[in-house]
Amino acid sequence: MASLDDQMIWMDARYEELGIACSQSEIIQDLPHWQNLMKERAGLEAAVQDWRSYQTLRDELKQAQELLSNPEFAQLAEEEVLELREKEKEQRDQLKLYLIPKDPDDERNVIIEIRAGAGGDEASLFGAVLLRMYSRYAEREGFVISYLSLNETELGGIKDAVMSLSGKGAFSRMKFESGVHRIQRVPTTESQGRIHTSTATVAVLPEADEVDVTINDNDLRIDTYRASGHGGQHVNKTDSAVRITHIPSGLVVTCQDEKSQLKNKEKAMKVLRSRLYDHLQEQNDASYAQHRKGQIGTGDRSERIRTYNFPQGRVTDHRIGLTLYKIDDIMDGDLNELIDALTMEAQGEDMKRLALE
Repeated sequence: MASLDDQMIWMDARYEELGIACSQSEIIQDLPHWQNLMKERAGLEAAVQDWRSYQTLRDELKQAQELLSNPEFAQLAEEEVLELREKEKEQRDQLKLYLIPKDPDDERNVIIEIRAGAGGDEASLFGAVLLRMYSRYAEREGFVISYLSLNETELGGIKDAVMSLSGKGAFSRMKFESGVHRIQRVPTTESQGRIHTSTATVAVLPEADEVDVTINDNDLRIDTYRASGHGGQHVNKTDSAVRITHIPSGLVVTCQDEKSQLKNKEKAMKVLRSRLYDHLQEQNDASYAQHRKGQIGTGDRSERIRTYNFPQGRVTDHRIGLTLYKIDDIMDGDLNELIDALTMEAQGEDMKRLALE
């Protein structure tokens, strides 16, 4: 594998080459080609600018090191060398991040599925807590929220819910949330003050477009039925609920959140398309599957990833051993400290695999 310097030199040269190409009249006249080249150049710009800043920093470090042999400036030079070496290391680590293979789904919108796990009514209430937590986080980040399916209980919990978050980088921010979440707290119905433990599972999928997945209508079995469950005057009055079965894969999606059967079908198809996209990518693309395995944890729903302990006021992410004593803030959607820590850990693992010098 080429060294970090070699790869950055190539990026710099390619950036200049694209700049020249994009100014040529024959390329400008071919609008789609020109747009592709401009997009590629824009994708290199941040890395190239940081590389050039890094080269300037190395020149400054070299000059400071030369002054170490001069008794008149040695003490000042020594302090400057220490400071510049620290900056050089930080900038070099930043450059390494540009060479980590990008997850092709990072910029996609995201679909989040939440299902109550072990714990009966308390698990359903926990599912509602997670739904609110992610909704509040989305609001903080400026993501657009759309609730695709919501199966509520009479106590205000949810048996299952599906939501989509739309916005730049939504999947990149949410992809480490897949797995089993555990809550430890005293339920309001607990008369003796005993702590109960309940779970809910979260699945995070990149939202697929129609062009990503071709679905043959003949491969679908679509059933309609009367919606059931808590809330809504339309419940049990019309056959508005939709169940779509993708026969080749066996995947089943239901939606009964809307009064309109057509809207329920559209929402169910969006979820089915995203499940199929993830399923097919894992089946057909070894590098995609390997990248998924390389993320923090396996992303498997059987894996316990996080515990929310209310009596102690703490949230612990078991994958990276991080405990934060700010449970109220986190439940209100303040997730960036957790997400940033998970992202940095994943990037660190990626850099180890690249073994860049």
